[in-house]
Amino acid sequence: MTLPRPQPSAVFDAESLTGTADLGMLPEWDLTDLYPAPDAPELAADMKRLERDCAAFAADYQGRLADLTPAEMLECVERYQQIDILAGRIMSYVGLRYYQNTTDAARAKAMGDAQARVTDATTPLVFFSLEFNRIPDDVYEQMFSAPCGPSRYKPVFDRMRAMRPYQLSDELERFLHDNSVVGAAAWNRLFDETTAALTFDVNGEALGLEATLNLLTDHDRARREAGTRALAAVFGEQVKLFSRIHNTLAKEKAVEDKWRKMPTPQTARHLSNHVEPEVVQALRNAVVAAYPRLSHRYYRLKARWLGLDKLQVWDRNAPLPQESPRLVGWDEARATVLDAYAGFDLELAKLAEPFFDRGWIDAGVKPGKAPGAFAHPTVTTAHPYVLLNYLGKPRDVMTLAHELGHGVHQRLAAGQGELLASTPLTLAETASVFGEMLTFRALLARTTDPAQRKALLAGKVEDMINTVVRQIAFYDFECRLHAARAEGELTPDDINAIWMGVQHESLGDAFEFMQGYETFWTYVPHFVHSPFYVYAYAFGDGLVNALYAAYEAAPHGFQEKYFDMLRAGGSRHHSDLLAPFGLNAADPAFWDKGLSMIEGFIDELEAMEA
Repeated sequence: MTLPRPQPSAVFDAESLTGTADLGMLPEWDLTDLYPAPDAPELAADMKRLERDCAAFAADYQGRLADLTPAEMLECVERYQQIDILAGRIMSYVGLRYYQNTTDAARAKAMGDAQARVTDATTPLVFFSLEFNRIPDDVYEQMFSAPCGPSRYKPVFDRMRAMRPYQLSDELERFLHDNSVVGAAAWNRLFDETTAALTFDVNGEALGLEATLNLLTDHDRARREAGTRALAAVFGEQVKLFSRIHNTLAKEKAVEDKWRKMPTPQTARHLSNHVEPEVVQALRNAVVAAYPRLSHRYYRLKARWLGLDKLQVWDRNAPLPQESPRLVGWDEARATVLDAYAGFDLELAKLAEPFFDRGWIDAGVKPGKAPGAFAHPTVTTAHPYVLLNYLGKPRDVMTLAHELGHGVHQRLAAGQGELLASTPLTLAETASVFGEMLTFRALLARTTDPAQRKALLAGKVEDMINTVVRQIAFYDFECRLHAARAEGELTPDDINAIWMGVQHESLGDAFEFMQGYETFWTYVPHFVHSPFYVYAYAFGDGLVNALYAAYEAAPHGFQEKYFDMLRAGGSRHHSDLLAPFGLNAADPAFWDKGLSMIEGFIDELEAMEA
């Protein structure tokens, strides 16, 4: 069956789907910039072209890389880049359609079939990185220093060569490539389709995951508790399945890491992020040491505001008592974020505007839609797309600011070309968190009412705790889970115990944890899709806090340096990108600077109590 072609102005009424007050007309993706339709001749032709181009590339270059002249290597790299764009366009299109409705059988089949065909088509390319890494160092340096050669691509291949110590034989690498569609990718799909199909009974109303999680910020404490208990009930019913997914993925990773002789489960992530393990450890240690000054202190303060001896888990993200319930319509959310961006620099707002005007955002909550939010860069010859589950909460406005930051970053980095545009995860959160900070500061500057200011500050502190403290706790959870899995199969109770250990440590003594909360690890997609990804959020928040402090201290010329950093994409190391701002992430004191901003906000909140 041919699905109707989405129109550039396609929208739907949020009220009919969410049961809330009208948020306005929420935008839906127009994917026709990628392909006109799922059965479009252009899509079929590109798939065939991908198969031909991959085979031709292997025929032309396999066994010859070390003997190419610099000019020939440049041509080789640019052909490889075009193949990357072609495969990326195909998978972006079928992937985005799938995430719009993961429970739709036709979309799931299209996704699975495309993954299989692209994997088969690109199998002949497996030789490329393996053979490239066998090029002698002196030949490599000569090739990448020649004026007519591929010198601008050197950062890409320096990162590739960092994998040399962990490279397997050509035959084993081809096997892992072919096997991926029935390995991690298959378990990822099972997780996505399972979570998208979950329904939660909240006082007789059947809700999806995103709508149920949204209740945890409701003003009505009884509704927050009902939502939390509904989540716990379903997660408890499904915990064996989620335990199997995590056991299998952790074991699969351990097997591959063993064959590659990776020293730790985290090594591959650090290599892909182009960040030194000691930098990540310095971040982790700084945050853990700050738990008592940040989350523990803040949540004791919040318990007093709510008039409670102990917080329950459904109070963690509760609005303050004096905060008036308010839904933010889509038009107001758009204006709020664009005005904040323009206050920093008009160019930033101009880069964000097309997301609203050209069908680059899918905003509403719909049955089967992937939960959460993301900005997908697609390919550098197209543009990014943003997915939201917008329910009109003030935090949803911050999520919009966050994802638009990603989108702007991806647009600016696209000028580097496909191979260099991708930003390591440690820097990928820079523009997104900075966009949030700009929006928050703009709102704070125009808030004169003390109660509103307190609510705004508290909301920001909670967002920062969720970004820094919670994500480092998530990172510790993963580290402990993978270490425990190395000793043998983990029962659901084993994983639950690891989860509760990090929750007690990170949230502190202000909480009383209800029975059932021990299963809340089950729904976190990052553990499944991108092991050890989560520290990137804390990295980005700490980096942005330090950046924003530099901006406040010396605003003149900051915008130009900031845009240069975003345009660089993945072409430069984090140390080079931060140097113009006088910042160094390898210095443990760097992270304390970022954490001190959160501490300062808590100081201000405590002073309001005096």
